[in-house]
Amino acid sequence: MRRILPLLLAISLIACEKKHSIDLLITNGTIYTVDDNFSTVEAMAISNGQIIATGDSEDLIEEYESKTILDASGKFIYPGLIDAHCHFFGLGQQAQRVDLMGTTSFEDVIQRVVTFQNENNRDFIIGRGWDQNDWEIKEFPSNEKLNELFPDIPVALTRIDGHAMLANQAALDAAGIDSNTPADGGAIIMSDGKLTGVLVDNPMELVEAVYPKPSTQDMVDALLTAQKENFKYGLTTVDDAGLHKDVIEVIDSLQQVGELKMKMYVMISNTPENLDYYLNKGIVKTDRLNVRSVKFYADGALGSRGAALKEPYSDKHDHYGALLSPISKIKEIASRIAASDYQMNTHAIGDSANYVVLETYKELLNGSSNRRWRIEHAQIVDPNDFNSFNQDNILPSVQPTHATSDMYWAQDRVGAERIKGAYAYKTLLKQSGIVALGTDYPVEQVNPFLTFYAAVARQDTSGYPENGFLPEQSLTREETLRGMTIWAAYSNFEENEKGSLEKGKAADFIITEKNLMTIPVEQIPDFKVNATYINGEKVYSVANN
Repeated sequence: MRRILPLLLAISLIACEKKHSIDLLITNGTIYTVDDNFSTVEAMAISNGQIIATGDSEDLIEEYESKTILDASGKFIYPGLIDAHCHFFGLGQQAQRVDLMGTTSFEDVIQRVVTFQNENNRDFIIGRGWDQNDWEIKEFPSNEKLNELFPDIPVALTRIDGHAMLANQAALDAAGIDSNTPADGGAIIMSDGKLTGVLVDNPMELVEAVYPKPSTQDMVDALLTAQKENFKYGLTTVDDAGLHKDVIEVIDSLQQVGELKMKMYVMISNTPENLDYYLNKGIVKTDRLNVRSVKFYADGALGSRGAALKEPYSDKHDHYGALLSPISKIKEIASRIAASDYQMNTHAIGDSANYVVLETYKELLNGSSNRRWRIEHAQIVDPNDFNSFNQDNILPSVQPTHATSDMYWAQDRVGAERIKGAYAYKTLLKQSGIVALGTDYPVEQVNPFLTFYAAVARQDTSGYPENGFLPEQSLTREETLRGMTIWAAYSNFEENEKGSLEKGKAADFIITEKNLMTIPVEQIPDFKVNATYINGEKVYSVANN
């Protein structure tokens, strides 16, 4: 018996020293956890798609036995980036349409449309991306040339912000639009009593209603095209701002079979059909899909003068923009959403629109907690209205590249006084405690490091203006990274499962050669991702692309 006891003790000690088996062990890195202390560690242990430990390399090597060991060799690791406001499906669709981004004149627009049609021979030509503010003649175009070139083929070309459209006569006829068509919540632009083809906000829906319906394969192709583009920039979750049931079901199917690995937080488009289906069904949540909010439009865009302002536009006398729905309708929809578990995420650009939405939110959410309703864009805010934002019920969701894209003409639109409450990301952060950051692509570029740069530097990529646009509203690098990770996750009710590299969270992360937190600011726009991981699986590698 005396001999048996030491043997049993030895066996017990060996069993205690046995290492835990895991799927992936990363060592010798600089890992920005983006936890509460913004701490860094060297190593990370991953099993079944989750982080099970972080710490020193030696400690984790002693404790874990891994199928795969990745020596980071000093590289930098960050949580997977979250785009808190984009149009993922729309980006993929854009690859199937006329790309008008970067056009320098209306003649350039025409040439791209002609080239596209010669190559594709479409029955209905759809394009997006023109911006008259980038042209020498900064006025809305008219459709005479399109009518001449395409007398029988409908053509619809949407402005870069998605809030104005140029349609030829064939498209107007297909949509049943004439000089007597009502234009509530927008405008049908006329000249000398004739249609110019320019539609602003709500009337655009009449043309969009007669677009050819995409096939299931069209949707699949669009989603997978968008995924490939996003992965190379380190995006692991995207918030798609406005989708319909048919697209959401294709997304779910592709995710279930493993073809669409991108994680998606979806805002349903505000239509009676969507509201009836999803508000009754409740929140839809899987490992990769989160359907729990409604995208509502309060007004249009500043660039097309559709944003609703309290006082007239400084560069257009007696023009205020417009709410896209009467206040009574806004309150009706908001009340219905408030009675459900869904968030309301409202597009609000002008100070009048922001005021109406903020007051509606406050009235309906009074006595509620943790609803996290969002104001998307919050672009022009009256200084008296900032105190309506808070971390519990009303969150700001903003896109920093809008500031650096609009800065050349924004003050012309709103004047020297109102610009003080514009693109005010630091003020919003101080008031609410968090700010969720996104791109709004394809209005802007997909690259999230342009978001990072715009938030920190408040400059374009040429370094203009020298001291930054409204520099007092810049964010620190730590604030910006939080806005693209844990704060964005919080705005999605997902902060307990992603957004930081901590035990128990999803192993969504990126690996880079350079340190985003210390490189010269002018190098940030060219920042590159070496690899992107979702649930511990490598979904992108620069070596394989």
